[in-house]
Amino acid sequence: MSAQNLLVELFTEELPPKALKRLGEAFASALAESLVAQGLAEAGAAVVNFASPRRLGAHVHGVLARAADKPVSTKLMPASVGLDANGQATPALLKRLAALGADASAVASLRREGEGKNEALFHDSVAPGVALAEGLQKAIEAAMAKLPIPKVMTYQLADGWSTVNFVRPVHGLVALHGADVVPVSVLGLEAGRMTQGHRFEARANPVALTNADCYALQMATEGAVIASFSERRAEIVRQLEAAAAPLGLTPVEDDALLDEVSALVERPNVLVGQFEEAFLEVPQECLILTMKANQKYFPLLDAAGRLTNRFLIVSNISPDDASAVIGGNERVVRPRLADAKFFFDQDRRKTLADRVPGLAKVVYHNKLGTQGERSQKVELIAVGIAAMLGDERLESAVSMAAKLAKADLLTDMVGEFPELQGIMGRYYAQHDGLSDDVAFAIEDHYKPRFAGDELPRSDVGVCVALADKLETLVGMFGIGEKPTGDKDPFALRRHALGVIRMLIERDLPLNLDALLFVAAGIRGFSEDDANQVAVFMFERLSGMLREQGYSAQEVDAVVSLRPQRLGDIPKRLTAVRAFAALPESESLAAANKRVGNILKKAEGEVGDKADPARFVEDAEKALFAALGEIAPQADAAFEAGDYTASLQKLAALKTPVDAFFDHVMVNADDPALKANRLALLNQLHRTMNRVADLSRLAA
Repeated sequence: MSAQNLLVELFTEELPPKALKRLGEAFASALAESLVAQGLAEAGAAVVNFASPRRLGAHVHGVLARAADKPVSTKLMPASVGLDANGQATPALLKRLAALGADASAVASLRREGEGKNEALFHDSVAPGVALAEGLQKAIEAAMAKLPIPKVMTYQLADGWSTVNFVRPVHGLVALHGADVVPVSVLGLEAGRMTQGHRFEARANPVALTNADCYALQMATEGAVIASFSERRAEIVRQLEAAAAPLGLTPVEDDALLDEVSALVERPNVLVGQFEEAFLEVPQECLILTMKANQKYFPLLDAAGRLTNRFLIVSNISPDDASAVIGGNERVVRPRLADAKFFFDQDRRKTLADRVPGLAKVVYHNKLGTQGERSQKVELIAVGIAAMLGDERLESAVSMAAKLAKADLLTDMVGEFPELQGIMGRYYAQHDGLSDDVAFAIEDHYKPRFAGDELPRSDVGVCVALADKLETLVGMFGIGEKPTGDKDPFALRRHALGVIRMLIERDLPLNLDALLFVAAGIRGFSEDDANQVAVFMFERLSGMLREQGYSAQEVDAVVSLRPQRLGDIPKRLTAVRAFAALPESESLAAANKRVGNILKKAEGEVGDKADPARFVEDAEKALFAALGEIAPQADAAFEAGDYTASLQKLAALKTPVDAFFDHVMVNADDPALKANRLALLNQLHRTMNRVADLSRLAA
């Protein structure tokens, strides 16, 4: 079978820029998967995806003109049903063979497997391999059906009657196997070798593709298009850096913006623009956001990270004289910056404190009241957290910050740019003469906003951020708005991880259940609601720790105890990992699991401490003596926070524990003796499981 490289391209109207990268990757991978499944390409065949504003394409290496024939074995029926007493085919067998395209002549070649009642008849045949035209037709249709399309369009075909659905209207189809056109069709289009280049700068339009391997080169030279999304993105990065370097400046880093701009241009040309320095009086976050969000520009920063009045434009054309392009973009950005300055000036005419009453008119949730009511509850929770930390001066700043935290939602700037909530609150608080602790807490109470984001900078910010997230968690759980599957419209998983990170990374001396009970009480919900949130948070904690490289056994051993001070958890995990490396750990973990099972099955209440006067066997006496010596040492290390030393002490229990289970019958006939031995095991269980549930380490 001849194998050549395959190219497929859909030429479309402008595709949605924020989805283009995913569309290109999905189209190429789905196309290749289908070809592999049909035997037309080998698993692991090299696949290159192409995606530009007006095209989706894929280049697949080593595609066959026809797939290899495949042997097919079909189980027909039991031999006793298919053959009569004389070994002749029954009507049932003949009917089954006819369905497979065979006749009575195939009976003699049927294969038998099994013996007696289990003997069955099998029909062996060879299925011809699928031809590329048929297989590619199926592959293209499958790839198009699997595209992660944000919103489907319905449009008419050229005949004026038929309508089809796709992400954008398609105007061309290319399918080349080597230099040969593969006769396939989709969306009313027949495949060919002609495609379109750049709207204005193509050297030839249409572009006649020579073969599948010339696509990228011909599009670049004749069509003036960099067809590969990744290559176009890399070229934009190169040009951005090259344009900024002579100015001694650095472009703002923003991967999402870079992806979007890469989806808006076919052949990038980076130019430098500038605006009046007077606009720099506006907070740079506002200017940066308006340039990125509205104009897709890359603002330039100086060495100190301050915004300058220069910015980079990624143009889709490369005229000999770019001054008109630069001037046009400078004229366009000026009104945007003027709007930002107007919003900033207007907002500062009213203090944040004056805006707080207006929160009573903003609905937060129809079952949870207004933002004003929510702010009051967040303030109470935040002050409660500050009180737990035992700092009276902290309480006053926390109260002020929590009271004002949501006030900037009513400003014009945040109304225009919701992404600036908190940030603008900080600027307006500083303008109002409030302390930096309060101002930065207003900004930081949204943190961490995403995985890897920084935590609040001060204790004031931490208290308000914890309160804000705990109030959201308890409130949403209290009204039944829990995350389900991959749906989490209120970002409760993110809020839970934010609380966890603050408690762990700041090593705060706070009890998780106490925090949740306070929040639930202030919100008017029950301790059961708070406990549901706790379960949810420990699930998130387990997932986070496994992502950090801890094993499932290590995480389960620690988290199953639901330690209340989350800041201790890293030390506990380190201790468990060190304990697991000891030669005694496997035996002790197994013994601990056995002890736990025995205690679970015990009837009635088990005593807390064994009576040495009731011991009979030397092994139980030895275990009691060892516990008397080792438990105080392990407990002292535990209380001192040295969890590694606490678990290391337990290694000395291996010998007496093994001897106990070898020579002592726990469930003795004498009830008093049995109860005493259960009490001894209860002591052992408590001593071994203070740092972690060591039974979770058992194989």
